[in-house]
Order: sequence, then C-alpha cells, then structure tokens
Amino acid sequence: MLVTVKACCTVRPMEATWCGRVALSEWDQTGKVTHVPMIYFYRLPQNFLSQDNIIASTLKDSLSRVLVPFYPLAGRLHWTNNGRLELDCNATGVRFIEAESSSTLEDLTDFSASSKYHHLVPTVDYYSLPIHELPLALVQLTKFKCGGICIGVTLSHVVIDGPSAMHFTCEWARLARGQTLHTVPFLDRKVLRAGEPPLVPLTKCHVHTEFDDPPLLLGRTDNNEEKKKETRMVTIKISRSQVETLKKRANESSHRPRNGRGYSRYESVTSHIWRSACKARDHKENQPTMLTIAVDSRGRMEPPLPKGYFGNANLDTVACSLAGDLVSEPLGFTASRIREAIERVSDEYVRSGIEFLKNQEDLRRFHQDLHPEGREKEPFYGNPNLSVVSWLRLPLYDTDFGWGKGVYTSPATHDFDGDFVLLPDPDEDGSVLVCLGLQVLHIDAFRNHFYQDIA
Repeated sequence: MLVTVKACCTVRPMEATWCGRVALSEWDQTGKVTHVPMIYFYRLPQNFLSQDNIIASTLKDSLSRVLVPFYPLAGRLHWTNNGRLELDCNATGVRFIEAESSSTLEDLTDFSASSKYHHLVPTVDYYSLPIHELPLALVQLTKFKCGGICIGVTLSHVVIDGPSAMHFTCEWARLARGQTLHTVPFLDRKVLRAGEPPLVPLTKCHVHTEFDDPPLLLGRTDNNEEKKKETRMVTIKISRSQVETLKKRANESSHRPRNGRGYSRYESVTSHIWRSACKARDHKENQPTMLTIAVDSRGRMEPPLPKGYFGNANLDTVACSLAGDLVSEPLGFTASRIREAIERVSDEYVRSGIEFLKNQEDLRRFHQDLHPEGREKEPFYGNPNLSVVSWLRLPLYDTDFGWGKGVYTSPATHDFDGDFVLLPDPDEDGSVLVCLGLQVLHIDAFRNHFYQDIA
C-alpha cells in the first residue's frame, strides 16, 4: 500500500492548561510502556467527498479543544530513576499528520488487522529520540480514493489504558460534531497513591504471580528460539450462534459456576481460544501454560475509582493449567480457571499489587516492551502462553466525527505471538471478532481446531 505524507503539524491545547510534573501510578509504569495504535475506517457521505480541507481542519480544531480537559496527553514523559517515569504537563502538543493513499477501502477487503496498517498509523522513534521528546499522542488522517478515510491514533500506554483511550477518542468526536463534553476526565492519580512511598515492606506484601516469568516450553531454558519465529495477525469471527454454543457448553459441564452466575461470552470464548491454541501448538499433556488476563479495576476497588478516571486502571491476573487438562476436561474447566483468576482482582489485590511494586528498587524488569536503555523491544506472551484483552464493552463504533460511524475499528497491528483482543462485530449482531497474533506455522491448525471443536 502506497501512502504519501502531505503535511505534518503540532496541535496544542486551544486554551492555557495547568503545567507541572505529575507522579504516575505503579500501573502506569509497568506492562506496556510504549504507544498503542488504533485505527478507524470511514466511508464519507456524498456531501463530504469534496471537503478534504474541512475534514482535516475539523479534526485539528476539535483536537485542540479536547486537549484542554485532557491536557496530560499534550505533555511529555521523563525518566526519574530506576526505571520510573513521571509526566510533565507542559502543553507541548500532539503530532497531526495528513496523508493520502492510492488505494481504496475496498482494497483492504475485510479490514482485518494486518501489517499493511503500519503505513496508516504514526510511528514513534524510540531509537534516536529521548523519551521526553516523544509525543504522547499522534494522529494520522489518511484519505483513500473513492471517498474513504482512516484515522490512525497512537497513544502512550504509560498515560492511559484502553477505557481511558476510548474516553478520550469519544469525547474528541463529540466536540468535532459540535456537542459538549459528556464526561470530564478525572486526572488526580493520587487515588492510586501515585508518587507516595510504600505503606508496608516487601516482606509483608502478598505473592503476586502475575509478575513471575511465564512458563517455558518443556525442555527449554529460555524463549529466544520462539521469539525468532514468524508471527502474523489473524482475525477470526465467531457468530452469535457459535458464541451461544460455547456459553451453553461451558455452563452445562460439571465445572459450572457455584454462585449461579453463568460463564459469560468473554469467559466462554476465551476458554475456547486457550484450548484451541494448546491443540494447534501440539502441546504435551504435562506442558504448563499461562493465560494473562487484563482486568479493569475501576469498579472492583472500594470505593470504586471516580467516574472518568484517566490513567491506567487495567491490571493483569493470570490463570494457569496443564495443557492436557485444558484439552481433556470439559470447556467449563477452562472457564473456571479464568473465572478464578478474574475474581482474584479485588480491592485488596489491587492495593497489595501497588505495594509490591512500590517496594521494587527498579521497575525496568516490569516493562514489557522497552529495553532499559530506552529502545523498543517486542513483548513476548507466546508459546506456550497467551495474553487476552477484552474490548467487548468499549464503545468502539461510537467515534462519529460528523461524517457517520466508522465501518471498522481495531488495533492497527497486533501480531505478537499469543496476544489477542476480543472485539464486538461492527454489524452489532452479537458476533465476536478475535484479533490474534500467532506463529505462522500454527495458524492453519488453530483455525481448524477452533471451528471444528465448536461444531
């Protein structure tokens, strides 16, 4: 795909905003500490086809206005010491790129996440620029032939998680449509004790296995060989009837929930993916395997985090099993492992995790995707493990900037082995899309097991 950059500028908050250094929470500074790209595709109505300049000016003007309440995104990060970061709210601004493509939306076929999207989202130069010179938000507007556009948005995961990213994007779209802000962001990270010293010593902290190294393939001493294998992003659709089949199967087993709250579509579909991956990877029965699950803690804390909390509140919990048990036991067994891991995320769990991290001398070993010297590295969740994020409840298709809802929204690239995201289908028919990174040699086997086992 040929994409030509036509213009690039910096968009700053339209009004003066508060400036100063802000302490970041422990959840901001662990896990993914690089940028995460999202992409939104639109087919323009007839009355917008000849208004190229209006589209760009509308996006830049509304972006400038939304950066007033969301001013942390216009700032920059700074290393302090021992792998810790702080946020400098300095209104330096957001990078905005205008580009054109000789392709059409139809050339993208089913819009499935692919490496071809690399040209449609802004790139971040971690290699030659220090972190305090990198924008926290970058936007690229790309115009296709025949009346299509896409908006690629790349946001720093240090500053926000998925729910906060959608909060920002939806409010930006509201302002672009001429509406007012719906939910003001809550910016005070002190509610998660950001910048405060630990309350208890490490010896009194709970054990947090989510920070341990994941299992290796049997007979291996490291995962370097697995990291070298080619991976690819695949998107798999599960129809509403197939989702219901999996839910029914999980809840009918001897491992059905004891509290009467049946396994959800998320738990049932994720269980099926975990089992299918074990089969596709041809794991031995005694192969340990781990599923890392991102859980939103906003409503799990006491009291819940304030409405509109703007920062990272997603944290990881892990489910572990032997591959042989996942494959031989009913689907409800796998779902029970996932339910147990999710229910572990309580107020006490969140706060003890914060204490555990506050007691660490150096946070760099908890950075999944950035080397200690600042260079980007590829995170590895892969064989024999998986990592899941659910966006099933996020308003992915509500980002209407004034020319209608998008035809498709997804991660721009998501091709790390074992890393997958669950998305609602844009047709809103109850189907689920699975964007999954998998080693190329396992893709065909995964598809076969995935669909055959449902049938």
